[in-house]
Amino acid sequence: MTTNTTLNFGTTVSLDQAAELIKHNRDTRFLLQGEPGIGKSSILKSIAEDLGIDYAYIDVPNLDLGDIAMPVVDHATKTTRYYPNARFKLHEGKPVAVMLDEFTKGVDPVKHMLHPLLEKDNPRLGDVSAHPDSPIFLTGNLSSDGVGDSMKAHTRNRIVPITIQKPTSDEWLEWAMKNDVAPEVCAWVSRNPQLMASYTDESQKDNPYIYNPRKAAQSSFVSPRSLHTASSIVKKRQHYEADTLIAALTGAIGEAGSRDLQAFIAFADQLPTWEAIIKHPNDTSVPTSPGACSVVVFGAVQKVTKDSIEALMHYIGRLEPEWQAVFAVQLAKTPGKQNIAFASKAFADWVAKNQDIL
Repeated sequence: MTTNTTLNFGTTVSLDQAAELIKHNRDTRFLLQGEPGIGKSSILKSIAEDLGIDYAYIDVPNLDLGDIAMPVVDHATKTTRYYPNARFKLHEGKPVAVMLDEFTKGVDPVKHMLHPLLEKDNPRLGDVSAHPDSPIFLTGNLSSDGVGDSMKAHTRNRIVPITIQKPTSDEWLEWAMKNDVAPEVCAWVSRNPQLMASYTDESQKDNPYIYNPRKAAQSSFVSPRSLHTASSIVKKRQHYEADTLIAALTGAIGEAGSRDLQAFIAFADQLPTWEAIIKHPNDTSVPTSPGACSVVVFGAVQKVTKDSIEALMHYIGRLEPEWQAVFAVQLAKTPGKQNIAFASKAFADWVAKNQDIL
C-alpha cells in the first residue's frame, strides 16, 4: 500500500533503481538525494555484492584533509607526491565501490580535495587513480530538508543528482522481514502505512509521525532508520520498566510514534506464547482485534521452521480469512522462509483450499 498521493512522472527513483543506474554507469557520478533515514547509505554494500567487488564507505563530514591524502617525499626525484588514505582502497589496483556519504555536508576544503574522484575520465585521489570499473557515487539530503546540504555549481555540473523516494510500507516490510525487525514494529507499520509518507506530499502536512522541516524543534521522528533502532529497543523490553521503554522509544521515533507503537507491544505481551501455539494449535486462544492479529502474523513468519509449520498452519487456519491470507503471502515472499512454505504439505493444502482469498 502506497502512502504517497503525488504522481511520480520519473521525478524520483527507488533505492533498487538507483543501484541499477550506478552499476551500469560506472563512469557517471550520481548524487543520491533523499530525506533523512530512508536507507541511502545502505545501498553501498548491496552494489558491491552484486558486482563482486570490495567497497569503501567514506563519511565525508567527519573527514579532515589529512584523512584523504598526504604529501610524501620522493627523494630520488626531489619531488613530493600525494598518497591517498588506505580507507579509499584505491592503492589495491582493483575495482572498488566508493560511496562519499553525506558529501553535501562536508566542509569546502575536503570537498575540493575529493573533487578529482568526481571526474568522468581518470578519477583519482592525489596521484593514485581509481580502477576504471569502480562505481563512485555520493549521497546527501534534499535542500528542503534544511539540514545543511550545499554544493557549488562547478561540482554539480560534474554529477547527476537523483532523488530517492521513501519506501512504501510494503517495501519497508519486505526489507524488515529479511532483517529480523521486531514483529511488533512490523505489525505497527503494516497497520499504519502513513508512517512511510513524505513531508513533500502536501496531504501529509499534519502527519505527526514523519520528518517535517516545517515543524519546530523536531528531535525525533519515524523513518526506516529510526524504526530499526526502535526494533532493537523493543526486543529487549523484558529488561526495563514500561516508562523506560516509552522514554527510549520517544527518543527514537518521537512521542506520537512511541505511544502508538506501545499499543502493539501491549498486544504482543498479552498474546499466547509461541510454545503454546505450536504445542496446542487447536486449543490455544486466537486474537480477534486487527492489531493483535497483525502481531501474531508477523511474529509467526519470523519464527516458523520446517518442524513447526504444520502445527502453525492449524493455528493460522483459525484466524479470520484476511489474516490467513496476509500470513501466507508474507511467508511466501520472505527469503529464508519460502523454502519452508513450499516444502510444506500443510501450506500447499491451505493454498489449494483458499485460492479465492489470495
